[in-house]
Amino acid sequence: MNDFVDPPYEAADAVINKKRELPLIWLLPLCALLVSGWLIYKTVSEKGPEITINFPSADGLEIDKTKIKYLNVEIGKVTDIAINKDMKTIDVTAEMHKESSSYLTNNTQFWVVRPQIGLSGVTGLGTLMSGAYIAIKPEKGKKERHFKGLDTPPVLETNAQGKKFVLETTNIGSMGPGTQISFHGISVGEVIDYELAKNADNIKLTVFVNSPYDQFVRTNTRFWIDSGIDLSAGADGFKLRTGPLISLLAGGIAFRTDPDDTAVDIVPENTPFQLFDDYDQSTEVIYHRTVKAVMYFNESVRGLNIGAPVMLRGIPIGKVTDITLEIDDKTAEIVIPVVVEIEPDRIKKINTPSDMTTKERVAHLVAKGLRAQLQTGSLLTGQLFIALDLFPQSKVVTHKNDTGYLEFPTTPNSLDQITNSVQTVMDKISKLPLETMSTEINKTLESLQGTTNAATKTLATATGTLSSADKTMSSAQQVLTTFEAGSTTQYELNQLLQELTQTAISVRQLADYLEEHPDSLIRGKQEK
Repeated sequence: MNDFVDPPYEAADAVINKKRELPLIWLLPLCALLVSGWLIYKTVSEKGPEITINFPSADGLEIDKTKIKYLNVEIGKVTDIAINKDMKTIDVTAEMHKESSSYLTNNTQFWVVRPQIGLSGVTGLGTLMSGAYIAIKPEKGKKERHFKGLDTPPVLETNAQGKKFVLETTNIGSMGPGTQISFHGISVGEVIDYELAKNADNIKLTVFVNSPYDQFVRTNTRFWIDSGIDLSAGADGFKLRTGPLISLLAGGIAFRTDPDDTAVDIVPENTPFQLFDDYDQSTEVIYHRTVKAVMYFNESVRGLNIGAPVMLRGIPIGKVTDITLEIDDKTAEIVIPVVVEIEPDRIKKINTPSDMTTKERVAHLVAKGLRAQLQTGSLLTGQLFIALDLFPQSKVVTHKNDTGYLEFPTTPNSLDQITNSVQTVMDKISKLPLETMSTEINKTLESLQGTTNAATKTLATATGTLSSADKTMSSAQQVLTTFEAGSTTQYELNQLLQELTQTAISVRQLADYLEEHPDSLIRGKQEK
């Protein structure tokens, strides 16, 4: 028996730890949740606005492929394409980048870029490989998320530096948005838009001139329609003006600056200007003070048009503004009142009393013989103009002038005077007894025929006489040979033969002349 005994163990109370520890396995889904939340937050915070654009068709557009670009930088992407409720257009839904939020205003424009060929060049060639895309032109305004796309690209696709101006004209011809504007042959701008004026009396074109050329649009700048080629004929020959080739194909507008204008004369944006029809009109001086006058013509005014010049001895002083027709029911008299607009500032007056009015001045000139006359400006076109000059011998014919304008007396032109003279002569000829004269002329011709026959017989007799004279002269010559040389008888016979020879020559000449001119027996010999 082993005496060694293990000491008894002392029992102690067990302490129980009630705190539960999280297993490490749960850390993985927690981290995934946090990352997912962060990604969701980042995606939502960085997500740009969603917009809709209404287009007439979806030609060239594809979901998740068609980009939205500004300055060729992608700022959005098409996410959906649906047909609109009206069944005529389509709605394109696009997701934009966050930084593009400031671009989306009620003035922003969208359009589809496709390959296009025009007079100004070829555009959109890059889309042949990459496909069509939607371009954007931002403008300041209120925030907007629904837009209407443009059918065609705007003229100014970016916010270019320059100024807009307004040109007023009565006919735009072939001009329209995109029409080039040139300055000394350099393309410096283009037409943006046009609209009819509120009173419908003209058309207003909005044009844009790029910087720095906009500084040359000043107070006295003149704009005119540049057709590309301008051929005119003057006293010094033909003049030919040519412009850019694009103006020849599609028309254009050009402008020039007055040399007297300086930088202080630069005009602000949207300043209106008149658009002249051609270069020559743009060079004319504009006078704002005018005086209206009326002229009454009794002759035809065919070829006289509104705007025809009024000239005083070849110097333009006004233009025609109205042409009407008046018929007097009592007298059946027909007159054509022509109203003209005279620009008195074109005329330099000297030795004029300071208290003399315009009406008194015109009356003084009329008393001196001032008259209006229609003259032809061009034989090719038949265009007429009104010429003023002094005709002291012409009479003053007054008319019932109820227009309130000054009246200039008229006088027929030289051609009308010649025509009237010829008509008078023809009237006199028509009154002559032509049938009786024809009978008398026939009788005279018969008598002349009888006289000619008698003259022919006389010529035959004269010819026989000449033959006899020749034989006599031959016989006389033989007789002379029988006389002694140097005797008095031979000398006298020689003198007689010479005289006879001269006489025969004269008779032969007479016979030849009568043979060629038998009528000279009646009329006599004509003087050469």
